[in-house]
Amino acid sequence: MRLTNTEVAFFRTLGNHLLAFYRALNRLYFESVRGSQPGWVAGYLDQGKPESLISYSRMKRFRDFLPGVIRPDVLPTEEGLVITELDSVPGGIGVTGSMSRAYGQSAMGNGQWESADGHPFEIIGGADGMVRGFAGMVQAMIGNRTGCLAIVVSDEARDYGPEMRWLAARLREQGTETWCVEPRDVRFTEEGLWVATQEGERPVALVYRFFELFDLKNVPKAELIMYSAKKERTLVTPPFKPALEEKLAFALLHHPILIPFWKKELGEETFDLLIRLMPRTWVLDPHPLPPTAVIPDLRLSGRAVADWRDLAHASQKDRRLVIKPSGFSELAWGSRGVSIGHDLPQSDWAAALESALTSFPTTPYILQEFHKGRQFELSYYDEAAGVLVPMSGRARLCPYYFVTGGQAELAGILATVCPLDKKVIHGMRDAIMAPCAVLKESDR
Repeated sequence: MRLTNTEVAFFRTLGNHLLAFYRALNRLYFESVRGSQPGWVAGYLDQGKPESLISYSRMKRFRDFLPGVIRPDVLPTEEGLVITELDSVPGGIGVTGSMSRAYGQSAMGNGQWESADGHPFEIIGGADGMVRGFAGMVQAMIGNRTGCLAIVVSDEARDYGPEMRWLAARLREQGTETWCVEPRDVRFTEEGLWVATQEGERPVALVYRFFELFDLKNVPKAELIMYSAKKERTLVTPPFKPALEEKLAFALLHHPILIPFWKKELGEETFDLLIRLMPRTWVLDPHPLPPTAVIPDLRLSGRAVADWRDLAHASQKDRRLVIKPSGFSELAWGSRGVSIGHDLPQSDWAAALESALTSFPTTPYILQEFHKGRQFELSYYDEAAGVLVPMSGRARLCPYYFVTGGQAELAGILATVCPLDKKVIHGMRDAIMAPCAVLKESDR
């Protein structure tokens, strides 16, 4: 998919703004725990989590740990770009890397290819940008430690196994010893973690955690991995910090009580950018409000709202809202558990709202503004028919950033374009998925 020079320049700078957001969110959480910020912040971020995981995530040795990979879901709309959520355990790294390499090995070579109108383009990040970016992040984290990288893929995430094995093989080719393994293949000793490889048993310096925290009880040897990290025998990224993996972080950014904190921690430029990019979001907390209180910035037919259940009777026009689980749930990824208000009958919308509110004790849900993606015209190759087929669709752009030396570097962008009749944009059978490209420098 072709992006403009302006769009690419924006994406190159976006990563450090998002890294600043993670740093600030991490600080907000710990200040809330200590009492220097409102206690309800940590309460929301910890809601529904087991106490053992909360205590582990608060350990002083992990306090400054942040994800090594940052991937926002960015929706191009007629009004501009919108970030619908952040993912620090993202799929698509190997898929984007392998497709970037395939395009990069086209007839023109050197990561460049020629469009149908004859203009030379280059893959954003280059043919091996994803592999180099991931390797840079890994090497920076491992430093002088002895051992390899183990990409640990759980049973629940097994569909991503092939792309992560591809990534591991490419990393080995470039000199970063990497093995993609199942959790049960990890061996624990008091000295650290070990994996059996084609070259014999190897110590693990870094675990790339490719499993969700809600699934910990089903991940063999997860407690041993956590113990090894606690004893500082092994590093783990992303860290076992569920507070950094909640979609309700967007609601905290928009909360009027917290705006002074965000402005101070982010600076005016980053705050102003993110408050525009991240749609207004609310935590669907069923606790009743005092008679004089209203839900900030939420209006129904122009009037303030003080009770979530008033939304159950909203008109289709007023239901341009999305309900989705905040995190720590099997429904919180892959567009599962998402309800789009104006796309549902009123009775179904009311039922989705009630279900979200009653789920609060174990799985908090969020309410978010709906933004309609703008239309793109693309073509895909029908292998069976041997022809190019035009398709109109809406796109999700996923830039991948790898954190090295305190900076988030752009390594590639994956575009997922779904047919116009699909309301939720995600990787599906009917979608076009391709790395993004930009006009070659000398032809700009």
